Amino acid sequence: MDNNNNIKTTINEKELRPASGILMLFLNIFALCLEVIGFIAGVIFCGAGGWGAAVGLLIIVIAIVFFILSCILFGGLKVVKPNEAMVLTLFGKYHGTIKKAGFFLVNPFASAFAPGLQTITNANGQKVTVGSKTVSMKVRTLDNQRQKVNDILGNPIIIGAVVIWKVVDPTKAVFAVENYNSYLSIQCDSTIRNIARLYPYDDMDDKDGVDEKTLRGSSQEIADRMKEELQARVTGAGLEIIEVRITHLSYSEEIAAAMLQRQQAVAIIAARKKIVEGAVSMVEMAIDQLSENQIVNLDDERKAQMVSNLMVVLCGNKEAQPIVNSGSIY
Repeated sequence: MDNNNNIKTTINEKELRPASGILMLFLNIFALCLEVIGFIAGVIFCGAGGWGAAVGLLIIVIAIVFFILSCILFGGLKVVKPNEAMVLTLFGKYHGTIKKAGFFLVNPFASAFAPGLQTITNANGQKVTVGSKTVSMKVRTLDNQRQKVNDILGNPIIIGAVVIWKVVDPTKAVFAVENYNSYLSIQCDSTIRNIARLYPYDDMDDKDGVDEKTLRGSSQEIADRMKEELQARVTGAGLEIIEVRITHLSYSEEIAAAMLQRQQAVAIIAARKKIVEGAVSMVEMAIDQLSENQIVNLDDERKAQMVSNLMVVLCGNKEAQPIVNSGSIY
């Protein structure tokens, strides 16, 4: 098995347990109200003149400063949904990961980092960040499109599979690879090709006592091997492969008709073999019973003729037409 688990990152996951955002939200709103009241009071003091004007100006400056700080604190309020995680960076460095669902207050200068985020420019020329700021840890399905590969015999086949997976380490998923969705898709294509080329599509040869795995006959075992190899490839990216299922398997169009004829020929030969075995057994039984019960005594020539007739009747494709011999058999 090709083990491609060489993804390494020096960043160790640090789970954050931030304060409740609900409490801080109400406290921040209350502080905003006090700052507005202080600003109004400062304006009133400024109108009084003298020392009152100096005190009023100081109150206005303090109110404006705290108002700006309160607005900055609103940027630290984060919402994390169930089965999601938020990876935070602070001034370009890893700050921590929130895995618990809820409404929290974190460092307002910390920003969420996720590979799905994109910065676009709208019609007004403003740059807007779109995409989810959290990493989903839900079970997801990757539908690998049908692709043409060659089996171990060189026959072109069409194969498709689905991968059921999820993120188990959001920190590795974000920092170890550029985009873990694209990385998983590429590794899935590579794994399917590597495994499919190790097996034949079907066992065309009659090998008694030989249990050879094939893509058609051992699909579950081969899917399990695909899962093992794919898991080894994506472990370093913080992903877990739950299951791999082969959803489509067929010969390529250019050889499908020829392979169908070959399968039919193999089936016909196997059926004929069973028919001949049964016919020989029935002829042997008939001759033995005729001899044991002394119904009729047949010499070797007559036995050979009887065997020939019975074999023709039992192995023929069409219904036999009986001919009644009204004379003596000798």
